[in-house]
This record gives sequence, C-alpha cells and structure tokens, in this order.
Amino acid sequence: MNILFCGDCGIKLGIYLSLLSILKHTKDNINVFILTASVEERQAIPSSFGNELEEKVSGGERLSVKVIDISDVFNGYLPTANMSTRFTPLCMLRLFADKVEEIKGKVLYLDTDILCRKDIKPLYDIDISDVEIAGVPDRYGKWFFGNQLRHNYLNSGVLLINMENIRKSDLFSKCRTLCRNKKMFMPDQTALNKLSVKKKINRRFNEQGKIRKDTVIKHFTTFFKFFPYIRAVTIKPWEYDKVHNELKIFEFDDIIETAKRRPIK
Repeated sequence: MNILFCGDCGIKLGIYLSLLSILKHTKDNINVFILTASVEERQAIPSSFGNELEEKVSGGERLSVKVIDISDVFNGYLPTANMSTRFTPLCMLRLFADKVEEIKGKVLYLDTDILCRKDIKPLYDIDISDVEIAGVPDRYGKWFFGNQLRHNYLNSGVLLINMENIRKSDLFSKCRTLCRNKKMFMPDQTALNKLSVKKKINRRFNEQGKIRKDTVIKHFTTFFKFFPYIRAVTIKPWEYDKVHNELKIFEFDDIIETAKRRPIK
C-alpha cells in the first residue's frame, strides 16, 4: 500500500501515531511518502525522520518511509491567496504530489490527525480506476459547501488518489492555480471538490464524529458544541489528556503508550 502524508516538523508525532495504528491492524507492506517543505517560520522534516519511523514503528520490517523535501517547488508557486487562512499552507503540499515521479499509481492520502482501529486494506482496495479521488463526505460540508441532497462535498483528510488519472487531467495543477488566485475557507479541499472527478465511499473509512462499531479510521476533526454556547472544538490524537477527559476515547491507549515508551526525536 502506498500512503501519503504532508506537512512540516510540527506534524511528526501525528504521523508516528497514525503509522503505529496502521501497522497494528494490517499485514501488508506499507510504502510511505512524506511531502515536506520549509516556508516562512515552518521547517521541513529532515530525511532522517524516515529511518527513525521505520525502526520505531516496525523494526525495519513491512514499512518503508521516504521524506521528500519540495521546498523549492512549493515556494516557487505559493498558494498566495490562501497563505493566511486558519489552515496551514502546508496542507496544500498534497497538490504538488504530481511533481514527484515516485508517487504513482494508487495512493492513500491521510491527514496526520487520524488513527486506525481496523485494517485499511478494504479501503485501499476500492476501485478508483474511473475517478481521480475517492473520499467520505464532509461532516459539515453539506450545510455550507455541497449539495444537501447529494451530500457530495468530500472531506479531504482521507483520500484515495489515482495518480495516473490526475496526471492525465492535470487536476492538481488546476487546483494549485485556483488556490493561488482565489481565497477560500478550506482552500485545497474546496479546490479538489470543485474540480475533480470524484467518488463517495462509506463513512466508516473517515469517521469525523463519534466512533461506531464499524469505524475503520477515526479522524480527529474540529467539531461544534452547542451548549452552553456554540463553539468550535479541536482535539488532536497527541493531546492525550483531552482525548481521555473530553472525548472519552480510550481504545487507542496502547498506541499512545507505545509512543510514550519510544518517543521520536
């Protein structure tokens, strides 16, 4: 399986936790690509992080990690209209995956705030030969961005990507141009939804709400609380106390304990 993560040094722990959860549940070999860049005050992930992950997650077995610094490419075509949104501009690194020849075929893109509770192979095996991306509808997207009846506005935190079709259609290039020229609330997610040939898949592969019995991937997205007042709440997997005390989630404790025993640099 080919998996793609993106970001700067600030997301290393998220990748570590995600991979620990993935390898716990699958027997398949995993090839991981991490796209990174230095921009403004954000620092790129060093290439040595790949070796560290291989050793600490799997002891060098079943896991191959390659860190790819695309600072020059990213800084050469910055999403200038969206550099100051509440979302880090390095989320948009995934829109540069077509610039990396090694990233090809079918790729599973994952945000760094996901944890797996079942094998992701059924997700990876979904047929996407006739589309560019496949994903789960966004929890709130139908109310603000998509068609409420069709519920077709996808959350981009878990995406199956067909790199061959994307290179043929030049999808990522079109998305990069849109993010560069038009300010949007969720820039790359909105661009992908607007321009791609896409496919909806079952919510169990990107559960943005409460964990259900069939949930494969739990995505720790921002959610809203309405009492005693409306507010947005963001709790990430590495905020261990909040995961326990506020979300009342305990089933990933073995992953958390492993990360504590074998911390990354």
